[in-house]
Amino acid sequence: MAPEDIGSKLPLQGPDSSKISGEPGAGEPGAGGLGVGEPAGESDGAEGVPRREAGGRRRVTVVTQPAPELADAELRGALEAILLVVDEPVSELVLAQVLEQPAERIGPMLDEIAAGYTAAGHGFELRRAAGGWRLYTRPEYATYVERFVLDGQSVRLTQAALETLAVVAYKQPVTRSRVSAIRGVNCDGVIRTLVSRGLIEECGTEQDSGAFLYRTTTLFLEKLGLNTVDELPPLAPFLPDDVEELADATR
Repeated sequence: MAPEDIGSKLPLQGPDSSKISGEPGAGEPGAGGLGVGEPAGESDGAEGVPRREAGGRRRVTVVTQPAPELADAELRGALEAILLVVDEPVSELVLAQVLEQPAERIGPMLDEIAAGYTAAGHGFELRRAAGGWRLYTRPEYATYVERFVLDGQSVRLTQAALETLAVVAYKQPVTRSRVSAIRGVNCDGVIRTLVSRGLIEECGTEQDSGAFLYRTTTLFLEKLGLNTVDELPPLAPFLPDDVEELADATR
């Protein structure tokens, strides 16, 4: 048989016919896809180079065991220990995460602790403040605490700063110009002092004038032992009998 007749005698159909005939087929890279029956991850390389098998990866699922539920006495003690060292009100969610206990147990236990302190007549109390919980001295012992804290020290805030802070607290959000109008003096310097102390902060601008608006901060609530500004004492008992001048100043 003549050599040129060999190619004409070979079958041109089947999976390997393209390789024998020299034409690109579905199983070669030049065909632009995978051949029939080829697993993903395999490719034809140069002649004589074996195919690379795709390696699979196992997903390891880590199962964490839930923390054991604390007894009521142990939970109470843990909460009291944490509350003694916090320097700002701590939320129930944070306490639940730290103690790895259900959040629904924390609130009722804190209420029970607070009620117990009140019933026992301690000089301190546990109450909500600034969205969290913290221990505070009782108001009836404020004179003794103030004497201890301020003995030999000067008051941190001046009278002007306290008056300005009071205006912001009751009128917030409020601009500097309106605070100055209410107090009758320029309050720009006092406003900057209160901002630097973290007691008030900017909260946007007034729509008409573009002036900055100010409001009290979470630190303000913490220092006063309040949960929200709605708990501020009513202002009416502290107003003068003739409030027309005050009303004119706020216009």
